[in-house]
Amino acid sequence: MKEQKIVYVDNAATTAMSDAAIAAMQPYFKQIYGNPSSLHTVGQVAKEALDSARAQIAQLIGAKPNEIYFTSGGSEADNQAIRSAAISGALKGKKHIISTAFEHHAVLHTLKKLEKEGFEVTYLDVHSNGLITAEEVQAAIRPDTALVTIMFANNEVGTIQPIREIGAVCKANKVVFHTDAVQAIGHLPINVVDDNIDMLSASAHKFHGPKGVGFLYCRTGVRLFNLIEGGAQERNRRGGTENIAGVWGMAAALKEAVEHLPENMAKETALRDRLIAGLSKIEHSKVNGDLVNRLPGNVNMCFEGIEGESLLLLLDQKGICASSGSACTSGSLDPSHVLLALGLPHEVAHGSLRLSLSEWNTEEEIDYIIAEVPKVVEYLRSISPVWEALSKGETPHLI
Repeated sequence: MKEQKIVYVDNAATTAMSDAAIAAMQPYFKQIYGNPSSLHTVGQVAKEALDSARAQIAQLIGAKPNEIYFTSGGSEADNQAIRSAAISGALKGKKHIISTAFEHHAVLHTLKKLEKEGFEVTYLDVHSNGLITAEEVQAAIRPDTALVTIMFANNEVGTIQPIREIGAVCKANKVVFHTDAVQAIGHLPINVVDDNIDMLSASAHKFHGPKGVGFLYCRTGVRLFNLIEGGAQERNRRGGTENIAGVWGMAAALKEAVEHLPENMAKETALRDRLIAGLSKIEHSKVNGDLVNRLPGNVNMCFEGIEGESLLLLLDQKGICASSGSACTSGSLDPSHVLLALGLPHEVAHGSLRLSLSEWNTEEEIDYIIAEVPKVVEYLRSISPVWEALSKGETPHLI
């Protein structure tokens, strides 16, 4: 039996680990295995390793080592950053938060919980291309604004926000600025000082590091409150023995990503544009998100008259691993909140496809996708009563 060809284009959900990350982790399983909180020599060797990884990660984003706090991933970092800023603001009588309507659910669900606790949240509407402006953030800031939290790059449509400009507005107004940079770090240039960022969330498995480890950058002077109690780890801000192997895997993966950033961005952008050009030839299709201010590896499209879930299943049979949106909501039959925030009708948003590339993808794989997706779309439309009604003119086309 011929082996199934696998084309993995769901890198926004997770990435394969790099050889560098795997190699960096190996010593911390059996050789340097101590608890970094222990006072004996084995423990202190482990602590030195932890501190070294912290310094490396800090240097890669322009931070200080004592501004890096290790977490279990991006969701935990988002939760701790947002809740910390909210608590700090409330202590000063400030209970207003600004965000956008298409953040990751780690942010949105935290904000909804804070609303139940008496905070007021302004959700800025994004434009049809997925962008907001610094001027819109400025207009939303009030005397009681404690936090602005806006993602660096969207996980579904890849839109890159004007983070540096938004950060400058927040800085001028003395408002804490947090950004969920889970999709951006390792894929875009980031310097927390130049970009005016007070708090930043990251997750290793989005840039070829291991799952279950991430970090929160918190600028000196911004108060951080515990989300997890239980110990004095992470300078008394995060209970739990640190995952040194995971941390070193993350540090190695991020170093490799940053060192090769220019060529990786150039390659992914070329593959992305080739893929968009090929799939845009399908009639009644639409590219979602801004075409310029976009993650190098992100392609998000809607095809009218079909369901995204059916499209994914049939593509999987052809060995193409894709998604219809965030992996965190893949069990939901509801259309993407991100696409709805862009103003797409429910009927169109249901037929979405997200293809997220990495530097490991090839032109051959892109051409295979360009050849196979139209066949699947055509088949699904041939059995769709919705498409039949559209074709007969009984209902108007929305794309």
